[in-house]
Amino acid sequence: MVRSISLAAYLATARRRGGAGPDTQRPPRPDGECIWGHASTVEHAHALIQLFKRLVQLRPDLTLLLTTPSALEETMLTADGMIRDTLPEESIAAVEAFLAHWHPDLCLWTGGSLRPALLTCADRQDVPLFLVDATEEDLSRLSRKWWPDMSRSVLRRFSVILARNDATEHALHRLGVRDTEVAVTGGFQEGAHPLGCNDDERQDLGQELGSRPVWLAAMAQPEEFEIILAAHRKASRVFHRLLLILVPDDPDDGDVFASWLARDGYVTARWSEGARPEDATQVLLADTRGDLGLWYRLATISLMCSSLVPGQGGRDPNEPAAHGSAILYGPNVGRHLASYKRYAGAGAARIVRDADTLSAALEHLIAPDQSAAMAHAAWDVATVGAEVTDRILDLVQDTLDVLGQR
Repeated sequence: MVRSISLAAYLATARRRGGAGPDTQRPPRPDGECIWGHASTVEHAHALIQLFKRLVQLRPDLTLLLTTPSALEETMLTADGMIRDTLPEESIAAVEAFLAHWHPDLCLWTGGSLRPALLTCADRQDVPLFLVDATEEDLSRLSRKWWPDMSRSVLRRFSVILARNDATEHALHRLGVRDTEVAVTGGFQEGAHPLGCNDDERQDLGQELGSRPVWLAAMAQPEEFEIILAAHRKASRVFHRLLLILVPDDPDDGDVFASWLARDGYVTARWSEGARPEDATQVLLADTRGDLGLWYRLATISLMCSSLVPGQGGRDPNEPAAHGSAILYGPNVGRHLASYKRYAGAGAARIVRDADTLSAALEHLIAPDQSAAMAHAAWDVATVGAEVTDRILDLVQDTLDVLGQR
């Protein structure tokens, strides 16, 4: 690699900086493979977590080490098998202590500002480095901040750079990055992947329901029950055969939901008891685990609950998007705010705040052309993220397989 005088000067300064701090402040490194993902934004963090959830199904002993800028350190980001740590300061001692402790098998660095000392030391320790979702704006900041030879030298530490668009690829070439593999993939964001379901069950239920309009209230909290049923009651005055599939967030709440439905006089079929919806059924109480893929496929409209009242932070809108369902959601979706903004901006999701706005949305979307338009827009948004995630998943899998053969 061509020597960069600017980078050499930067590293010399980094070597003179303070120590690493005690390693005991870090949790222990689990056994097995460990991928390090750095998220420059909360959107990247969610995308990395979604990628990891798919990877861990293929590699059960895999760990994700997630680092973020200091501004995101208080953001709630969790997943089984994931560990969070703070990026070390740009001193050689701190960087080497970080790498020695975690010994990552590879690094996915998403967008944002680069850390020359950290990335250089990781490269020297043969950690495969992949720059994901590089943008022209990111590269412009580097050009303003560093001398060209330093930008070029740091970027060449990456064995693969995934650029968001053609303009980014051209900007990389202008900076002199020519030997590194560059691919234009689009933005790295959460994507949609269909949930499994029993196809025979889906076909049978679809035939039984016929042309009945069906909507889904998924992952409902007990505190949301009255809002959901009031909206269903109002919409049913216009669409008399409207069926609600009601899925409690906690299946153990099934008894409570069933008692409330009986109290209010609803004709209910309870899925956990083997009941099936008949012509007179108004509510299908789907109080089981693992059947959401079935319900998303049957419903043309999905209300993502745990969002109408504060406290839960909403549920993932990528799930209904993957199954051709129009998306409704409440105002409390802080855990997935970026995804909802993306879908809403594309006309694929609509916010509701109470029973009146929910019933109005239902009455509007029950028309097949309206719900189909929203569902198609959701699919367009979701598949972009899914394709990039698939590309990165293959890249990680191939790299880990090669490392495992050494």
